[in-house]
Amino acid sequence: MTDQQQEKAVETVPEPRDTVEIPAVEPPAPAESPAAVPAPPLLPPTALQEPEQAQAQAPDPLPVPVKKDRRVLRAVLRWSAAVVVFAVVGAGTAYGITDMKRTDVPGLGTASDGRWDYPTLTRPPLPKGSPGPLAEANRSGSHFADLRALVLPEPKGSTGDKALDGSDGWLATKVFLAEFSAADDRTELAQKLTDDGLRHIAARGWTTPDGTHTRIYLLQFDTATVADGLVSGNLAGYASPTYPVTGADSYEPDDDFPDAAKVASVSSVPYAEAKPYGAEQVRLAFVTAGDTVAMIVQSRKGEANPVPFQQTVTLQSQLLG
Repeated sequence: MTDQQQEKAVETVPEPRDTVEIPAVEPPAPAESPAAVPAPPLLPPTALQEPEQAQAQAPDPLPVPVKKDRRVLRAVLRWSAAVVVFAVVGAGTAYGITDMKRTDVPGLGTASDGRWDYPTLTRPPLPKGSPGPLAEANRSGSHFADLRALVLPEPKGSTGDKALDGSDGWLATKVFLAEFSAADDRTELAQKLTDDGLRHIAARGWTTPDGTHTRIYLLQFDTATVADGLVSGNLAGYASPTYPVTGADSYEPDDDFPDAAKVASVSSVPYAEAKPYGAEQVRLAFVTAGDTVAMIVQSRKGEANPVPFQQTVTLQSQLLG
């Protein structure tokens, strides 16, 4: 071959293409026995093609079962945990409702009987060595505790009646007398209080959200005998009070007042305005304990609920006794 022919042959040799590196792997050993499993091919045929062509013709990768199983497992665990939480919460709620009283469950509570929520009551301390008003050693039935501290406090949610606050806690007699409707009754009763030696009056009043207006007057005298005589001989008649209070002219004994609500050794005489009554009904009670007379008045538009009236009379009787 001449030099020209060699140069021409060199020019016609195609340039080498990009090669694919194939790792050198020893060929599998021949099977020694029929039981031997032949080794799989080391590389697919497409690995020998051009990189672009091999990439284009490569089959889709097979899904990896392990990852799929893990996703499913995580989902199952999440839902299982949610079910457990809901089950625990549901069981706790069911237990809570069955364990609670019916009145504690919203929507299932029994309708209130109208009882008021009074604060915790405590009698004021007695001077050292002084007996209580109902003690056998206290023959005059004197209340040695401060009378102003013996007036029943107003229930929660009520609005106080400033007109009954008095001066330094003591109410003027004329304010008490204004509770009675007839002028002649006020004049007559004022003279009786003077003759009986009225010492002072402590009072308190309030109005609850349902519109019930309550007034309590504590009148203190020198002895229990004087206090008993004022009630039995003047204030409390057999069938009705001797002096009607404003808003009610006709009364009847409150026969529905339960005996269980009365306090031992404390006298109470309750009345209720008889039908037909006007715009509001009035309930009235006289309580006598030792040297003190309590007059309790409740009025409400329409009809005065008997339950808070009984409750108020009972609690005031307990404080005085």
